[in-house]
Amino acid sequence: MRGEIILIVDDEKLIRWSLTQELAKEGYGTLEAATVQEAIARLSDQQADLIVLDQRLPDGTGIELLTRIQNEKAELPVIMLTSVDRSDVAVQAMKLGAFDYVTKPVNLDELKIVIQKALEATHLKRELARLRQEQTRFFGSSEIIGSSPPIRKVLDFIRKVAQSPATTVLITGESGTGKELVARAIHFMSSRKDKPFVTVNCSALPEQLLESELFGHEKGAFTDAHVQKKGLFELADKGTIFLDEIGDMSPLLQVKLLRVLEDKSFRRVGGTSDITVDVRVIAATNQPLEQRIEEGKFRTDLYYRLNVASVHVAPLRERGDDILLLAQHFLNHFNSLFHKKFKGLSKEVQNLFRRYSWRGNIRELKNILERATLLNDAEFILPEHVQLGEQSRSLQPPVKSLESVSLDELEKQAIIQALEKAGYNQSQAARFLSISRDTLRYRMKKYGLMGRAG
Repeated sequence: MRGEIILIVDDEKLIRWSLTQELAKEGYGTLEAATVQEAIARLSDQQADLIVLDQRLPDGTGIELLTRIQNEKAELPVIMLTSVDRSDVAVQAMKLGAFDYVTKPVNLDELKIVIQKALEATHLKRELARLRQEQTRFFGSSEIIGSSPPIRKVLDFIRKVAQSPATTVLITGESGTGKELVARAIHFMSSRKDKPFVTVNCSALPEQLLESELFGHEKGAFTDAHVQKKGLFELADKGTIFLDEIGDMSPLLQVKLLRVLEDKSFRRVGGTSDITVDVRVIAATNQPLEQRIEEGKFRTDLYYRLNVASVHVAPLRERGDDILLLAQHFLNHFNSLFHKKFKGLSKEVQNLFRRYSWRGNIRELKNILERATLLNDAEFILPEHVQLGEQSRSLQPPVKSLESVSLDELEKQAIIQALEKAGYNQSQAARFLSISRDTLRYRMKKYGLMGRAG
């Protein structure tokens, strides 16, 4: 049983009876109205999922009622019934927003098919609207967790750049720092939020396949091009396209991308006509594009065209106690997913997480907590529950346990060991610790280690 309710508006009682009988066989419920006023009364008193509407009614026309429905209940699909010789009415109805029309005398099989299509299309529209509403909530800046200075800078950037729906954006940062989340936040906080957000990883596909994915292809353009295919730029029209790992894009595709950015147009692979689109481009990379330019692997003009507005997403190790906020966020998520009852991280794990280098950034943190909550049952996440990389263990002081020293002492000892290992070369020691040289010098001053500098 389908269960949808269909309002049949027609002044001929026999037609209403006939349609009611046939639609009941398909599992539909029905309401009936013989006039415009009866239809309005039915719509105000009862819920209908679709209207089958005749053009000729005793107290008005179907077009007049359709206009009123579009003003008051635009989401309600309407199928017009028209005479064979009144094609002008059908055209007018479609322009006013009718889903489709069926000519009289009604072919019942045809009407059933049109009704089914209309209900399916309406369901998809409602589901899409729901998903977009959820995405707008989920991918707003409130879902970017953290209060550290680096993340506050990112949040401020998102709010500002979202106000300009056309500005090209370049997001830099290590793998796993959340660059795509930043891109989504920009899109869903902008006026383009109700349009598509399309993502593509430029390093995941070979050149020819990536070109076809981005720009589409015509039938017969290459061996396996059996049908015409629209590219992601076409699918993202009026919305946003997120080009991840842009630094890996081939020189040929860089030229094509530059043209899209400058002219808002491109050609499908094998095509001869230009296609114009209105798309905001957000690109991201974990590579230093300036170095790629020096190596001759990235175009200077494309770099400056992409770098209209840019933001750097700091690595997790430079975000202070954001690590613990994110950890609790993921822990809550996996508690719900795996039906666990972890309250939080133990003090020992908090200290470990603060000291750990997080080369995989947020992605690594999420994976570690997923494994810890899935495989263990306890009140708190304990050191034995987490599996960190070898680097953090190699930098731990060998003679003191975690319980017997403070976090500052652990950090100081780690810096001393890194300096000794690097022969007191600060740049090398900073690389061992996966922090910047400036951060290293700040912490050396903090712990009175500047006298050891080489």
